[in-house]
Amino acid sequence: MTDSPEQEYDPGDVAVIGMSLRAPGARTKEQFWDVLVHGRETVSFLAKEDIHVDETLIHNPSYVRACGVLDTYDRFDPSVFGISDRMAAAMTPENRLYLESAWESLEDGGYDPDRLTAEIGMYGANNPQTAALYSSPPDRASVGPEAIEASLAWSPDSMTSNALYYMGLTGEAVTVAAVCAGFHYAVHLACQSLLLGQSDMAIAGGAMVRLPHPRGHLWEENRILSKDGHCRPFDANGTGSALSSGVVTLLLKPLGRAVADRDHVYAVVRGSAVNNNGVSAMAYGLAQPERLSACIAAAMEVGGVSPDTVSMYEANGLGLPVTDELEVHAATMAFGKRTATASIGGVKGNVGHGGVVSGGFGTVKAALALYHRTLPATINLTEVNQDLDFPSTPFVPQIEGAAWEPEAGIRRAGITSLGGGGYNAHLVLEEPPAPAGRAAEEAGRPRLATLSAMDDDALARQRARLREWLEARPELRLDDVCFTLNLGRKVMGRRWAAVVRSREELIAALSDDARGPATSTAAAPRTDPGSFSRTDDGIVPSGQDAPALTDLAAAWVSGLQVDFDALHRDGAGRRVPLPAYPFQPRRFWRTDW
Repeated sequence: MTDSPEQEYDPGDVAVIGMSLRAPGARTKEQFWDVLVHGRETVSFLAKEDIHVDETLIHNPSYVRACGVLDTYDRFDPSVFGISDRMAAAMTPENRLYLESAWESLEDGGYDPDRLTAEIGMYGANNPQTAALYSSPPDRASVGPEAIEASLAWSPDSMTSNALYYMGLTGEAVTVAAVCAGFHYAVHLACQSLLLGQSDMAIAGGAMVRLPHPRGHLWEENRILSKDGHCRPFDANGTGSALSSGVVTLLLKPLGRAVADRDHVYAVVRGSAVNNNGVSAMAYGLAQPERLSACIAAAMEVGGVSPDTVSMYEANGLGLPVTDELEVHAATMAFGKRTATASIGGVKGNVGHGGVVSGGFGTVKAALALYHRTLPATINLTEVNQDLDFPSTPFVPQIEGAAWEPEAGIRRAGITSLGGGGYNAHLVLEEPPAPAGRAAEEAGRPRLATLSAMDDDALARQRARLREWLEARPELRLDDVCFTLNLGRKVMGRRWAAVVRSREELIAALSDDARGPATSTAAAPRTDPGSFSRTDDGIVPSGQDAPALTDLAAAWVSGLQVDFDALHRDGAGRRVPLPAYPFQPRRFWRTDW
């Protein structure tokens, strides 16, 4: 990790400051990391009655009843975004999932959409087939408001513009179509926008819901879908992958700006590149080694990264020998002759093939591996395919999990994503820079912590989740937690506040049977609005002592607007990841128009 946090940051470096993920068997990125480090497979094997496809297909002897099930694919909480139930039912599942995920990424980065005046680029990939399978809106004779509203809710093209609109943001909105390389293309375009100064921050990602859901697949010899439902990257007995669904979004910002803004950084995008095989393809839809190699090399060159310093390679890894061989050959050409070795792995063994979001699964895996300095195992790899000839390549299969101790002294990862039709994409990530040193937290100083939600039930769940989060992470500083809560969360109608002097006091105040310094909207005390000084952004405390903060807390829970920037003007706090809003999803499924 970089030892000099006061360095001049490369203007081409982009920080990953927020992440959100939902995958088979994991509703959060933390659960996803737990799946990876414990080597679990989350592809489900379904009973016939659970599969929503044609009966004759299910009884076909080549039908494989395996699927990476996304258990929240048909559920959504429209109230947070001010969306009507009618509109929520019209929206495709990918539109809904992407919107909630984009919100979670922004919160994970410690930003409230209502307080952002920046230009936010919104980039996302989805599956155009999903909208058709969800059923097209009827052909109307007019294009009045109702028809336009239904069409925009349903259209795959408007996924990113819907996210900007319903989150109350402005900026670019680009929905990407690049088949299974869609996530990488979205990140690549987002980074370009940031580096050109067209956006101040960007959200990039992808959403995939395979309909009908859940479903299996029909196995065919030498095709990319597995004969038995298991994906075995680099294994001699691999027969392909299983279908899965999910959503991933990243919150991105130029690295120098992120450090100056006291953002939390998971990883740094050092380089990205995309290309297409075009007419050079050996067979349409298969990787073309020379073109893929050029793409991988270009991403490293753009970032000024030597192949010798990349010690993790997260492969596309379909688990089909012919495609694995083409990819390993291409990556070997890109990395060239080198003395250092790189771990090679593939996440599809865990969660299956997520289509446009599959590159997102690999990218979050790599980002968390950098952040935790750990290389997760590639599961289902029991007999390495000898035709890959790993001893003559720079790569060593990551058969078991291990601490990440790079020979080059810095941790870097390359992540490849391929799409049918010749799409190639590659990202190079680097570990985050070491944070600048700072004085120890001032012990015993009173601080204000705030939470808000749409209703009392959601507020209670927020308190419980935050308490569990803090209990599991003793390294978190109270000033960072309060800074993030006060400035990084949208202010809603039901509110809770506590004035505390330590983490232990905050944990105690968050408990259900709390007594003492906590106040809530449900029992808001009387306050005199005229007793506070004001700025254009709201009231400010009369001081930083406990009585002044207690008065401010009482005013805030009763509905007054507080200038939290003024409260945190000392610059002590930094943004840290905290639990995202506890959505209360209900089932929405349009059956007719």
